[in-house]
Amino acid sequence: MKKSAFCAFLLFFSISVLAQNRISLDVRLNVEKKSLEIKQELFYQNISTDSLYVIYLNDWANSFSSKTTPLSKRFSENYQRNFHFSKEEERGFTNIQSISSDESRNLNWSRPEDHPDIVRVELQKPLLPGDSLQLNFRYTIKIPSDKFTGFGHANGKFKLRYWYLSPAVYSEEWKIYSNKNLSDLYTPLNEFDVSFNIPLDYQITSALNFIGVKYEGNRKKILLHGDQRKNLQLYVEPIGQSNFETFETPNFSLITNIKDEKLAPNVKEFIVKRTAKFLQQRLGKYPHDILLNTQEDYAQNPVYGLNQLPKFIRPFPIGFQYDISQLKSITENYLRNSLLLNPREDKWIFDALQISLMMDYVDQFYPEMKLIGGLSDFPGVKWSHLAELEFNDQYAFLFMNMQRLNLDQPLSMAQDSLIKFNVHIANNYKAGVGMKYLEDFLGPIPVKKTFREFYQKFKLQPVEASDFEDLLKKNSEKDISWFFDEYVATNKKIDFKIKKVKKVEDSLSVTIRNKEKNHMPISLYGLKNDTIVFKKWVENIEDTKTVKVPVKDIDRVALNYEQIIPEFNQRNNFHRVTTLLDKPFQFRLLLDAEDPRYHQTFLIPEFTYNLYDGFAVGPKLYNKTLLTKNFTYSISPKIGLKNGALIGSASFYNTHQYRNQEFNSLSYGFSGSRYSYAKGLFYYKYVPFIFFNLRNLDLRDNENQRIELRTVSVVREGQSELQNDPDYDILNLKYTYSNQNMINYFALSGDYQLSKNFSKIAVTATYRKLFKNNRQINLRLFAGTFLQNNTQHTDFFSFALDRPSDYLFDYNYYGRSESSGLFSQQFIRSEGAFKSKLEPAFANQWITTFNTSTNLWNWIYVYGDLGLVKNRNISHEFVYDSGIRVSLVEDYFEVFFPVYSKLGWEIAEPDYDQKIRFIVSLDLQTLIKLFTRRWY
Repeated sequence: MKKSAFCAFLLFFSISVLAQNRISLDVRLNVEKKSLEIKQELFYQNISTDSLYVIYLNDWANSFSSKTTPLSKRFSENYQRNFHFSKEEERGFTNIQSISSDESRNLNWSRPEDHPDIVRVELQKPLLPGDSLQLNFRYTIKIPSDKFTGFGHANGKFKLRYWYLSPAVYSEEWKIYSNKNLSDLYTPLNEFDVSFNIPLDYQITSALNFIGVKYEGNRKKILLHGDQRKNLQLYVEPIGQSNFETFETPNFSLITNIKDEKLAPNVKEFIVKRTAKFLQQRLGKYPHDILLNTQEDYAQNPVYGLNQLPKFIRPFPIGFQYDISQLKSITENYLRNSLLLNPREDKWIFDALQISLMMDYVDQFYPEMKLIGGLSDFPGVKWSHLAELEFNDQYAFLFMNMQRLNLDQPLSMAQDSLIKFNVHIANNYKAGVGMKYLEDFLGPIPVKKTFREFYQKFKLQPVEASDFEDLLKKNSEKDISWFFDEYVATNKKIDFKIKKVKKVEDSLSVTIRNKEKNHMPISLYGLKNDTIVFKKWVENIEDTKTVKVPVKDIDRVALNYEQIIPEFNQRNNFHRVTTLLDKPFQFRLLLDAEDPRYHQTFLIPEFTYNLYDGFAVGPKLYNKTLLTKNFTYSISPKIGLKNGALIGSASFYNTHQYRNQEFNSLSYGFSGSRYSYAKGLFYYKYVPFIFFNLRNLDLRDNENQRIELRTVSVVREGQSELQNDPDYDILNLKYTYSNQNMINYFALSGDYQLSKNFSKIAVTATYRKLFKNNRQINLRLFAGTFLQNNTQHTDFFSFALDRPSDYLFDYNYYGRSESSGLFSQQFIRSEGAFKSKLEPAFANQWITTFNTSTNLWNWIYVYGDLGLVKNRNISHEFVYDSGIRVSLVEDYFEVFFPVYSKLGWEIAEPDYDQKIRFIVSLDLQTLIKLFTRRWY
């Protein structure tokens, strides 16, 4: 009995390992209709231990079928507007005519709810373990435009990826995932037989083996075959228009269209062969004869950094550009085509291998390459710390960017739960840097050995992340559970500091504090004149731990001195032994990268502009680096070139971050400023503040809340409005809720202000909706009322209908005291937010306004405003206006043309140019948000 069970186990195991599905495709390309007519046979074998009653298929071609698919929603979340605004003929879909089996003429099939790109086929009878069946499909694919993902049709060319019905993976349950533009189709190994019918003047490029060609009139059939393949990617292009090249290596033939920057053929061949040799030495032989490496694949996930700049200012040699591009793309295809890992759940394994191998390649063949390339030799740049950084330092740097922003996520988190920056950059780099952390801790041999064993043992075999973990632990002499339990599975920070150092006879007693309460090890160094005297690993620091080290020839001790460990804060890693300071001070011109070996202060010229000061220029003294810090200060004195006055600002700001909590951060500080508010008149503003920031635990959700408490103290020179009391203090409490998305935008704020002479409360609600027909509607409601108002003979603190007086000096007015001329026409979307200048312009009792607009064509909108304005001892008045809004970039660059209002037809009145209003944002930080919202 035991022998029979054992034989059955061996039989089933052999089926699981060796069996694969067979897919036969008979395809006809219709160039004019940009469609594929497909007859498909799927020979499916159940290699699981369960009986199957249904079979799920990936139909990712149908993910382009509407504006409500998961793919479309992902585009919208990332502010990729071209799909939503595309024409119907630019999108794609799948039209399934029939699904049958070898036993049944027609099978029932459906698309699961919320998964329009998955097909569920109901079987006539259970498919038992080890059994197989044949499914037959007839369907048509409408190929989408390539402008959405880089794949699809363009200019008579067809770049096909994820274009046919492929079986999903069954492992205890069906692993079904919708297309979310993550390049992560999960399908088992398949054997492909393809007959592709195309016009005579077309050709096909693929990684499959060419079997032959059959000619039929003005068309031909290309016959292709591939064994043990995960995916079938094809390029169908007119003959003579393909830019693919083929390079022969001892390991495989590379077919590629990676842009080559006009390199000589022999140089490109040398680079490709060197890359292939490097990967074969480090991993093993590639399992297929052909590797297809395309520009479209690379563009999905390029080497981010300065190489993304336009060609004429790229600081890297052309050969290096091509080499690093080929290296990343070849390595990715090498791994993805060989390892059957779940690319949505276990992608960090791919990333760890890929980035680590790339770092080794650069160390071996480009040991002198700097992070900023040739820019590191430019005068004024070469003295910066940024110029000292190696090319491989970018990986820890860009990962640390997200950790400092409190936006990092665990490596083991599913790809569709990560924000875009983490999907494409930060998590990839964290995985690769983690391998270097392990190499430093264990020595390079165990990690490199594991890479090769893992690849060779599991090449074209079912594999999970736990298999990599088991193999790495087997090859390690030290306990590395912390790496998988904390570095991979969580987003815990690494942050150690030297608490104290005490000399004890001929030794040093060094107490190290683990600020994050994790189990990760830290390296301790002894330094003499910045030369390493010794290095020691310290493990299992629960809270604090004291170790003894030799004191001889030591003037300082340091943690993580070589900066191999991706530590959150390395500025507290030094402690003096015989020196006066733990580390010296450093004064730098211009913005620089953080150098934890120094106490850094930076100086940079800063420019501002308003009508009264003119252009103002002066030095900005600050401590902020390219990576954010919890504590920052900025002191910016300036001279107004128009009035020669001393103006400027200063701020001191500290933040406490709370990880994996809705209460995201607490910030507090103080700021002050002096600028002109009118010709020859200045204001002084002093603000102590505290902010509470809350964010949804799902970082892909843009839901945010903020509570602000501050006191605004203002001193104004030459005050005319407030003769008796020109200075004032206002306590301001503000709550803001926002959920900003491309399709639905909602924001709500409540504002309470208390001063000696008044108290007031206001509520603002904003909603934007982008409909499927590309029509957008914008709604805004503002309501404010005075709870108390003892101000006399002035509307300085009153609610404004069209132009707030901004007594808190929060808005970036270029001419805040102007009542006529161009600068008086600057529009700030606040309070009443009317565009026409109507009477009454202010409300000293209460005000309610409603603003709306909708687009007529693209960025041209029609707007309308309605409002009720109530002043003391006067009946409320109804006001309205309407006009045309030209929104080049919403909230950043807009122009408003009044047409009709309470005044009548404004467009027909004289001096109409003085009625036009505009929004222009020149603030750098505001503009940066415009470009980072799609990443963060």
